Amino acid sequence: MGNYKLAFFHLLTHALFKALLFMCAGAIIHNLKDTQDIRFMGNLMVHMPLTCICMNISNLALCGMPFLAGFYSKDLILEIVSMDFINIFIFLLFFISTGLTVCYSFRLCYYSITGDFNFYSLHSLNDEGWIMLKSMLSMLMFVIFSGSMLMWLIFPTPIMICLPVELKMLALFVSVIGAWIGYEMSKFSISWISNSLKFYTYSYFSGFMWFMPNISTFSMNYIPLLLSYNLF
Repeated sequence: MGNYKLAFFHLLTHALFKALLFMCAGAIIHNLKDTQDIRFMGNLMVHMPLTCICMNISNLALCGMPFLAGFYSKDLILEIVSMDFINIFIFLLFFISTGLTVCYSFRLCYYSITGDFNFYSLHSLNDEGWIMLKSMLSMLMFVIFSGSMLMWLIFPTPIMICLPVELKMLALFVSVIGAWIGYEMSKFSISWISNSLKFYTYSYFSGFMWFMPNISTFSMNYIPLLLSYNLF
């Protein structure tokens, strides 16, 4: 696109809410004894309310919720892409990636707020890490207010946007479709094999976290475990 100011603006806003999102994710993973499967993370609002609030607000900023940090750069990028004379493949790539972002963000919000706590029944979670909480709450203020502040600083003169209603509403339509797909994917059971769909291969692929345990865990641990087995 060649718009370096817009790219820098997008980088700054993403840096703020992504930093908060990673801090919240790290706190939750630490409390869940290094478990990264979000299907265990039901009803976190009761156990870790402040962390869950910070995580969900940063998730909404990532989705482009109006007037949060991510909205100002994401919406402006999509509108400029819609106005520009670009390849249809690049145009679809922008909007499909937006829908997929809303999809996995909504799925994370749905798992963290609703449902039952699916981890060990005797395991307790807490928000007692005040060093992390103070940092997260400070970052939360930037996530809420930095979008408009950076917009005024980087673009003192408003950018003229002229689009038909269909293209103007396309980002909202893609976001709603992405949220619906994320909700449907949240219906998978805690087991690897899901009975919610008739297609076994797709259910197994989605229920097994896109084969991530095979790639990131089993493949890395296989040789050290085999070596220790042969030695001891």
